[in-house]
Amino acid sequence: MGFTDWVRQWNPFYKNTSSGDIETIFVSLLATEIYKRIAVDSCINLIANALVRCEFKTIDKGKSVKADNYYLLNVSPNKNENATEFKKKMVSKLFRNNECLIVMANEQLFIADSFTVQEYVMKDSVYSEVTVGDFQFKNSFNESDVIYLKLNDKDIMNVINGFYKDYGSILSSAKDIYKRSNAKRFVLKGDFLRSQRNAEQEKIDAMMNAQFTPWLEADNAGAIFQLQKGYELEDASGSGKNGSNKQDSRDVRNLVDDVFDFVATAFHVPRGLLKGDVVDVSSQTNNFLMFCINPLVELISAEFNKKMYGKEDYLGGTYLKIDTTKIKVTDLNDMATALDKLFAIGALSINDIIEMTGGERINEEWANRRYVTKNYIDARQNQTLEGGDS
Repeated sequence: MGFTDWVRQWNPFYKNTSSGDIETIFVSLLATEIYKRIAVDSCINLIANALVRCEFKTIDKGKSVKADNYYLLNVSPNKNENATEFKKKMVSKLFRNNECLIVMANEQLFIADSFTVQEYVMKDSVYSEVTVGDFQFKNSFNESDVIYLKLNDKDIMNVINGFYKDYGSILSSAKDIYKRSNAKRFVLKGDFLRSQRNAEQEKIDAMMNAQFTPWLEADNAGAIFQLQKGYELEDASGSGKNGSNKQDSRDVRNLVDDVFDFVATAFHVPRGLLKGDVVDVSSQTNNFLMFCINPLVELISAEFNKKMYGKEDYLGGTYLKIDTTKIKVTDLNDMATALDKLFAIGALSINDIIEMTGGERINEEWANRRYVTKNYIDARQNQTLEGGDS
């Protein structure tokens, strides 16, 4: 079955429509929908790329360690995906479907493409018919055995789709108005004495169209039209002889910008970042971190800590921490003063500073010590702390 046959079967309205017309209608629908698709995809990709920059740190009794869970979450969650692919897929599922299910099998993490859930109040919900790609798990999963992420109480994509259902029609109308207002239209004046029979009219119209079409549709190569004596060709394009009131393509662009603005607001992404503006990038990035990335990170870390570690480990100082400091690129010169101050009050060790600036930690005991300058004293004892004192 061909594409046009499928369309006719899907919608009887197109039963008597030609194949060319059906393809034109389909392309027109795609063109109208594409603006929403670009805006949504751009937001999701921006959020996913930010999460990829985060380091999923595994803390064991208050100390950062690199063990099995660290490798699983930062390098290879499963045999067929690396951590970057896994995180991007997780964000995409979460924002497009308002939920994301992650299951563990054979000490690997997998993001479910589809599943059914039986929800309970006083006991674990049960997830069944879990599929990953073309593979379906035979067993069911209890709530305590999966990572289940839910973004919002209400699916934001339903809101975006509802908005675009109306706004998309406005955008489509604006495009049609632009094309009509900028189309070439001429009035051919002359002494037309000809037969009024339909057959004769059709022949004359076909002849005129055959003569005018190459001239009107000519590219940059140019074209010549021979106007016979007694005929006058008047330009009726636009709203006057000179077409001075033609619609500007910026009118359509402004409506497209509105779509991006509304989608950015729905995803809590600064509009400037989404559009690639370079003005005040630092403040926009801070807003992006505060209102979009940090809540997402808290959602993910809370669920992982609840399911992978549990209450006893968490309260004992063993948990997952998602570090977002690498999202924002900071020049080393801009960090120097702050790092010096943090080192001087004992907030950072030498190894901490090396790691924050992108280097590898030194395997030396002294590099993990914390130092305090002699400018600081203990307020209770009124004694000056020596370098290296606690």
